[in-house]
Formats: sequence, structure tokens, C-alpha cells
Amino acid sequence: MMGKTDKGYLDEALAIYHKRLVHYAGLEVMVFPDLKPAKNMSPDVRRNQEGLLLLRQIAADDYVVLLDEKGEMHSSVSFAGFLQQRMNAGLKCLVFVVGGAYGFSSEVYRRADYQLSLSPMTFSHQMVRLFFMEQLYRGFTILRGEPYHNS
Repeated sequence: MMGKTDKGYLDEALAIYHKRLVHYAGLEVMVFPDLKPAKNMSPDVRRNQEGLLLLRQIAADDYVVLLDEKGEMHSSVSFAGFLQQRMNAGLKCLVFVVGGAYGFSSEVYRRADYQLSLSPMTFSHQMVRLFFMEQLYRGFTILRGEPYHNS
């Protein structure tokens, strides 16, 4: 994720889902600091710089999923199936990436294995973090047959 969350209420909610998710899978959340001086950078330069930071953290055998408005949409149940398929494939690491305000560089798109859209609507990257963490949690509860999905 690019840039820290600057809203306390979002940090609290993210912490709740993080705590819930560690019971299902190993989970590491990486947040990259905002670029300095970002205000003086064009969107293209910013995307490229953020892309370089991101690509340095991705291993060759990681399965990379970009959360991107152009990606494929799933219902919660089909997303749970997507998770199960990836786990069955024996992947070492499944990496979900939330980009910065200007999206991803072309290099990041080339490295990605899959693009996932949460909605055709546009959300702030800070809100996407929360929406995605909730859907990730929901996906695991669906796989385990737990009642959260229907509550």
C-alpha cells in the first residue's frame, strides 16, 4: 500500500480486520511512505517512483494481485473461490497491492499476475484498504463455513 492511513478511525478498523485475519493465514501488511516531495511530481513520475519501491519488495515467485478499477470483479463467494484456488496452487506468497492515488506504473502492470476490482466506482486508496481487508476476512469465513458472511 502506498502512503500511510491518516484517519484514525480507518487505522482502528484495519487493526480489527488484521487481528481477525491472522487466525486464517500468515498476513503481513506493508505500507510504503509517501514520496517526498510528492506535490512537485507529475502523476507519471509519481507512479513510476512508487512502482520501483513496490517492485523491489516482490519476489519472483510471488503471485501479485493489483486492486485496480480495470480488474475483474467477483462476488464475495467467487472471491473466496479465487482465494481457495490460489491456496490449492501451493503459492509461496499471494500479494495484494493497493496503489497510490494515481494508480500503477506500466512496469507494475506487467509484473502483475491478476487484476481485481472491488467496484466500478472510485474510492480513495485509504478506503480501499478497509474494504479489501473486510472482503479478505469475509472470504476466509466463507471458506470455513463460518456465519459472518450472512450476518
